[in-house]
Amino acid sequence: MERLPPLNALKAFEVAARTGNFTLAARELGVSSAAVSQQVRNLEAYFGKQLFLRIGNRITLTDAGHAIYPQTARALGDIATVTSRILEGEVRTRLVVSVPFSLAEHWLMPRLGMLLAGSPRMAIDIRVEDDPIDMARHGTDVRISYGDYHYPELVRVSLLHDDVLPVCSPEFRRRLDVDTGDIADVHDSVFIHTNWGPNYASHPTWSEWFAAQGSARRPDPSRGRRVGLSSLAISAARLGLGIALGQRVLARADIEAGRLIALSSASIRLGQPYCAFVPPAKRQRSDVVGLIELLQADTPDT
Repeated sequence: MERLPPLNALKAFEVAARTGNFTLAARELGVSSAAVSQQVRNLEAYFGKQLFLRIGNRITLTDAGHAIYPQTARALGDIATVTSRILEGEVRTRLVVSVPFSLAEHWLMPRLGMLLAGSPRMAIDIRVEDDPIDMARHGTDVRISYGDYHYPELVRVSLLHDDVLPVCSPEFRRRLDVDTGDIADVHDSVFIHTNWGPNYASHPTWSEWFAAQGSARRPDPSRGRRVGLSSLAISAARLGLGIALGQRVLARADIEAGRLIALSSASIRLGQPYCAFVPPAKRQRSDVVGLIELLQADTPDT
């Protein structure tokens, strides 16, 4: 550890500089003015610099005193703040959670609301970003990822394996006049396609969904509506822009509220599960455990 000046002497110096008087400093510290003066002399001897000019009962900072006072005051203030929080039981660890864009709003945020309902004073930092991330560098506690292979050096916890099914708004269904389960004959322009980007090849497509139902229908993405996020596909369907092959966990709240309807009960699974990755040293932290247990409980009803 680097050398530190005597802390009692630093405290006496800070109070004396702030009050401008040894007597007032002594009153605040609960000691004699002679004791304050002695501590200041000790500090001056340590630095080999005169810190105060003494003019009768008044004291003023020298150039050397001005040089060390601001940082001394800040450091002692930080120590006082931490001490107060510890004594009052208010020191809280900030839970840093990293999540893919698609899961942030429709899936993670409602569940964080449930977590905060039980721990309303919990400090949480939500970061929305793509894989891979440097968890150690950025102090991330939990990374939620699509796929179980991104961070082999971390503790992996399986959360859920989602599926997709056709959804649209009730108004769009009425306007299209299509019966539930009978979408093989609608025009290609009606379908909403999700482009997961160049890093993913295991996500289901409309062609795969129709093939799983024994249909030869192959909607052309270039003639339909295309979006870059699974969550945007849900939003587009809810706004009446077409029929989305929507993830169940993202569409569930809208389906239950009647903002979306499932045009078929048939679904196909995503190519990879969603997993949480946690540094080994943080796996048993109570806030990490609470979040993961909450997310694990959210298994789709397939």
